[in-house]
Order: sequence, then C-alpha cells, then structure tokens
Amino acid sequence: MVDPQEALRIKKRLEALKRGGVHRVKDENPMPSAVHVVGIGKAGADFIAEMIRQAPDDFLEDSRKRFTALAVDIGNQDLLQVEELAKTLPSDRTHIKTVALEVPTRDELFGSLRRYREYLKLEYPRYYWNPNYEPWLPDTVEIPQAGEQFPRAISKAIYGKAYYEGEKVLDQELEAFAKSVDSTTCQSIVCVVFGLADGTGSGIVVDLVRHLSNVKFGRRALVLGIGIAPSEGDTPSSQDPSLFPVLNELDCMLDQEKNQGVVQVWGDLYRNPFTAGFWLVPQKPTYEETHDLAATSKRVYSELASFMTRNQGLDIYESLRLLNWVGAPPSQHMAARSQYGARWVHIFGFTSIDKIPTAEQLPKQLGIIDGTFQPDFFEVRVSAPEGAAIDAPLAELASKMNASFTPILEPEIIRSGTTDETYVQFILPGASKINLELFIDSRLAYDEQTWDEKLLQHSWLLELGVMLSEPAIRFEGMAGECLWGCACWVVVPYSAIRGEDLEGLREKLEQVVKV
Repeated sequence: MVDPQEALRIKKRLEALKRGGVHRVKDENPMPSAVHVVGIGKAGADFIAEMIRQAPDDFLEDSRKRFTALAVDIGNQDLLQVEELAKTLPSDRTHIKTVALEVPTRDELFGSLRRYREYLKLEYPRYYWNPNYEPWLPDTVEIPQAGEQFPRAISKAIYGKAYYEGEKVLDQELEAFAKSVDSTTCQSIVCVVFGLADGTGSGIVVDLVRHLSNVKFGRRALVLGIGIAPSEGDTPSSQDPSLFPVLNELDCMLDQEKNQGVVQVWGDLYRNPFTAGFWLVPQKPTYEETHDLAATSKRVYSELASFMTRNQGLDIYESLRLLNWVGAPPSQHMAARSQYGARWVHIFGFTSIDKIPTAEQLPKQLGIIDGTFQPDFFEVRVSAPEGAAIDAPLAELASKMNASFTPILEPEIIRSGTTDETYVQFILPGASKINLELFIDSRLAYDEQTWDEKLLQHSWLLELGVMLSEPAIRFEGMAGECLWGCACWVVVPYSAIRGEDLEGLREKLEQVVKV
C-alpha cells in the first residue's frame, strides 16, 4: 500500500510538472551555469581532456564564467594530455591543475597509516580515538607500480598520505580548486567524475569528495558525483567484485536513511558529500555498437561533455532542478535541496537518432534489470543542426521509452539549442542499486572472494575499522564488520547492504536506536 504522504507528494509534483515545468528556467537571458570538474583516475582525466577538446566557441564568452578542473591519478600517464590541452584555454579565466600521486615504499605507506588517527583528530576534534587501531592494509600486501591496477584500499592509503603529509599537495590543490570555483560570479556546478570499476578512481573518490564538499566548500556548493560504469570489454568488467562495495558505499552516502545510520555512529564528517546527487553513466550500449574500448570511451565522454557545456550550462542546471524536484521526500519542501532515499541512482543515457533501440532493448542496454524500475517522469534533451528533420524519429524514441519504462507522466522532448552534430540525451531519475545488473552481478562475484580479497576492495570507512559490506560482529543484523574485533559498526541493516530486503528500513533503524 502506498504511503498517503508519498501519494500526495507524487500528485503535487506531477501537477506542477504538467502546469508548465517548474524546473525550467523561463528568463529570456538566463544567468549561465559554470561547470567545474574533478576527474579521478584514468576515466576522470580522459573526461576533462575531452571536455576541453570539444569546448564550444562560447564556452567562456560570458565574463561571469570560469572553468576550474583538477585531475588526480596515481602516476602521470593519463595526466599529460590534460596539461597540454589546458594551454588552449585562456589562463585568466581558467584554473586547471593535475596531481600525479607518487607510489610510496612499503615503509613510507605503513608509516603514514600508523599516524592516521592523528590526522583524523586534527580534522575532526570529536573523532573517537580507538585504542585498537591498526593500519587497514595487511602486512603482506603487494603494492603495484604506477600505471598498474590498484586495489581500492591501497589507493585510499596513497591518497591519505598525499593529503595529510609532507607538503600536503592534495590539501592545497583542493583548497585552490574551491577558491577558483568561489570566484565564479554565476551558478557553479562541481562534477566529480571517476570510473566505478577503477580501483584508483573509486578508491580515492570517497575521501577526496568528503574533503572537497564537506571541508573546503562547507557543503555550500552543488557537488555532483558521476560514475562511469564499465563495459563488457573493460578490465575489470561489469562482473568485477569490487563494484559491490563501491555501490554499497555510494548507497550509504546518498540514501538519507542509511547515511544517518553512518553519521549517528561516526559523526558529520561522513555526511553525504554529493550535495547535487549522483549520475551513473552506462557504457554498455556504446561498446555493443563499437566493440572498441577507445571509441566507446570517446563517445561516452563526448556525449557527457556536450550536455554539460552547451547552452551556457542550461541543460545540466535544469536537469538538476528536475531531479531535485522529483526526488524531494515527503518531509521536505520540494524547492529545497533534496536528500534522496534508496532511489538515488540517476542514469544518464543517449542514443543515435538513426539507431533507436527497441522498447525491449532499452532497459537491458542501460544495465537495468527488466521490470524493476519505473521513473515518475523524465525528459529527452535534443540539440541538432538547424533545420534537421528529426521530429519523426524523436516521436518514435519517446514512444519506445514510454513503453520501456512506463513513467507516471509521459516523457517530454526538450529542444535545447543548435549544434553541428545531433545529440539525443536523457536522464532516468530515481533508480535504486537493486535495479542495476552491475549490483547483482558484482554481488555474486564478491561472494566468491576470500576475506583478504574483500578487504582490498573496500575504501570508505576503512580508517574507522569498518568493512561496510560485511555483517557487524557485535550487533546482530547490522552492517559493518570491525577489522580490529571491537565494536565498530554502522546503524544500517545488513540486509539493506545486501539489497535483499529494503522494506521497513526506517522501522529497523528506529528499533536499533531505541536499544
């Protein structure tokens, strides 16, 4: 039975959308939106490079706009392109930096890990000084070389050393990034881009975005997470077991109920840093068309970059307003910045106008488990050359998408500007992790791993001794195994981590709190 508050919220929300699009900017000369990017790992660096490469002629035409970008990776093999392309943009209107993290020796890395409590105490005075603390990496761990695949737990340790120690390079660069964004005199949107299955990107992002959003910006900035999903041709692929803890960590940040269960134990330092939500970008349909990894990545990054940069940022700004509107919970006014529930996954997709998939193909191509997902409403945004004859195929696409996802309100086609090429893009709002093939496939693969392998695939909360995707030791039914055998945990049911029983989550949390 639908909750009466939820039913009323949906009714009001859809009425407002029918009356004329409450999320649309209706000014004749709207203020531009400046999109800034933090790119982590290879995917993040490649995206920044593509965004600069295809920046439109009017990218920085408005005097109120700036472009701020920071690319972070272990080693510089993927950063050199960003440094070269940065020279093509005006230096007085941009702030583009790269940070190549050095791979420390084993002694250097473990020396840093042993001091982690000191760093966290300086960062957060109420941090609990656990007398049982030990480095989260096992003594026998092998540390890869720059350019190789890094497990998430090792990437996290390398990031921490660069952020907290020596010249504190990352601390300084994040501070400079935030100051550059703050000096922009129009609406700014900060996008944090990384590969979901990349041990460097997904291992570093959980701490970097916490420091950027919660510390440097003080949660006042719109920070959007963008995770690039792997394709079948990637190594690791969509069956990679690390995706299970990655998605669970994001789930416990972005789902307000679960995030409260983390904050209740560990404090505001771990409040959801993605203040503008999270987009998942599938590569599967493009790879099935190209069977070429390089071509797939280029197309995906090109589509995403065009969406962010055209029309002076109007498309991405209006889309965030829409997602905020349809995602607001019953207890919150819909014009406020939303905190999402379990349906926090917003899927960014695109298609070629001459290769529209069938209604049956669409969910599968986007990695959605058939029959499990129904968005309330979504838009298809189109930019094309002037005079392009695309009305008939667009109507066909809208009809097929309506049949695929059966939204409560039929999808709308938005024509947004003129470009040399035709772009057809959309964001499907409000999926949950259990709607994703990635989650189910990676859970099966994760369950086949040894305990030591599982440990290296975690990142968020390891400094607190918490393995989020494992059951708590001392609190039956709860999540968060303690690495040190003490009482580390989170107030999140283990069944919700597994995605096997998401019903009644609020009631379970209330019962635990009372105990």
